Formats: sequence, structure tokens, C-alpha cells
Amino acid sequence: MRVGVIGAGALGYHHVRIMRELDDVTFVGFHEAEPTRAAQVAEELAVTSFDSASSLIEACDALTIVVPTPAHYAVAKTALARGRHVLIEKPLTTTLAEADELLALARANGALIQTGHVERFNRAIRAAMPYVDRPRFLESDRLAQFNPRGSDVAVVLDLMIHDIDLLLTLVQSGAQDVAAVGIPVLTPFVDIANARITFTSGAVANVTASRVSRERMRKLRIFQQSGYLSLDLGAGNGEFYRIRGDVDLGALMKSPQQLEAFVERIPLEAPEGEPLRLEFRSFIDAVTGQAPVTVTGEAGREALAVALRIVAEIERTRPALAAGVERPGA
Repeated sequence: MRVGVIGAGALGYHHVRIMRELDDVTFVGFHEAEPTRAAQVAEELAVTSFDSASSLIEACDALTIVVPTPAHYAVAKTALARGRHVLIEKPLTTTLAEADELLALARANGALIQTGHVERFNRAIRAAMPYVDRPRFLESDRLAQFNPRGSDVAVVLDLMIHDIDLLLTLVQSGAQDVAAVGIPVLTPFVDIANARITFTSGAVANVTASRVSRERMRKLRIFQQSGYLSLDLGAGNGEFYRIRGDVDLGALMKSPQQLEAFVERIPLEAPEGEPLRLEFRSFIDAVTGQAPVTVTGEAGREALAVALRIVAEIERTRPALAAGVERPGA
């Protein structure tokens, strides 16, 4: 299968790096609109640079699309119209109408869409999934230092959308209610945001994302009837705490006990693997019919829908907060 990459910026560079190393595909080349960057990547990675996206699309069977978010729709539309399979970096598009058009175009042309929610392939998430059982409360914190890349959209669409996709995957139900606040700090868009999401299952999630923090943090906590999972997505590890099977609950109620006396700690482990490489492997396997799509275009649309609801709620609350006015019902 012939594969290529459209967009060779900070993230696209790694798409090119990894795709050229996959041993059961033919890496055709990449396209980068900025000539100096294109020449640099072509020389460093010893790969072919195409002068236009259309010429690369014509030469490929499948592509990854790593252009800035506002350009996702136009590039993917061209590829899907020619029946090419695409992996589109998150967020899938900027609007739901664009996402729906791409999904319809893919179905009409027998093409496959995978969304680039790479955190699905995080080692901590892969290790935790066997223990996840009807979560009731989830808390996610994703804090990052400022990086101009991705600052063309709100932090909700840049960073928080990773966690939105994970929450939807873990809870396995849709978002029912959303409350959110956020503020711009360094860009015209919201740079810090917090959202509280209530799902149709009754589960509740509290999600925070910042791209103007002093330190990096990517942590997720999951509370459920069977126990508590604490995941460090940055380190790729975690722990599962649950009540020991041999605990005498009657005796436990009579006197204070050390945590270790009634709680079992299970380290969460999964095979090593670079998440981006695993993501590409899943994409190739899906295109070749060896496995189902791990993160479908429909899943990408669902995450986008929730993210846009959060952005809308932030915009709705900002005028009242800026004026120091308490909103009705708050």
C-alpha cells in the first residue's frame, strides 16, 4: 500500500519519520506548503517532497493529514473524493457540518476515515482498559507550557479534545449536560478551560486544560464501584486500587485501619510502544482489512460535538463573568 503525509510541521515531521519506517507499506513522500520546511524535512529524513497536495494524493492509497485544523476539511475532501483512505489529526474538522460532509463522502467513495486521537494508544490507557467498569466520576487534568502550534483554535479543540475522546470511550455513553468556563491569556482564543460533563449514563467528569501552565501534566482519575484508577498519561503508567477480597468489613467499621489493610494496589502495565507508531499501525491494519478502525471518523465527530458545546458554553458565560454578574441559576 502506498502511503503519504500532508503537512510536515512539528507533528507532521513525526508522521513522516514513522511512516517511512513501516516495513509493509511503500512510503511515497510528503507535501509541506512552506518550501523551506519542506526542503529541511526532505533532507533530514531522506524522503520525497511533493510540490502539491493533489499530486501526492494522486500517488497514494492512504494518507495522514497533519495540516492546521482550519485546513483539515479542504485537504481531506480532496483525498476522499478520490477514494483515498485518510487519518485526520484531531480535531477532525472545525465544524460539525464539515465533519458530516467528510463522513458522507467517505461512505460514498468506499474510503476509510480514522481520527488522530493518539491518547487511545497511550500505554496507561491500554493498561487501564481491562479494569474500567462503568465509571461514575472522572477527573482529568491536561496542563502544558505555551506552544504556538495549535494556538489557532481554543485550548478545548487543541488539548482538551484528547480527554473528551477518552471520556466518551471510557464511559461509553453520550454527553447530556455541559457546564464550562474559560479565559484567553496569550492568544485571542481560550487558553485555560474547565468543563463539567454529565453523561447519559449518569457519570460525571470534571476536565481541565491549559496551554499556559508552568509545568506539564496529563493525569486522569477514574472512580467506579469496583475501585479507583489513577493514570499518569505523561509517564504512561497507573495504578488500580480496589477493596481486598479478604477484608472483614464488620471489623473494619470498629476501628481505624491503615489503607493497605483493606485496599489492594494493582500496578497497571501494558506492552511498550510509541503511541503514534501504534496509531499508524492500527490505521494500516484497518485499511488492509486486518482490524476494525480504532478511532472512527464518527468517534472524531462525537468528540468534536462535545468540544464545540464546551466552547459555546464558555462564550456564553464569558460576558457575565467579565462584568462580575452572576448568571441566573448559577
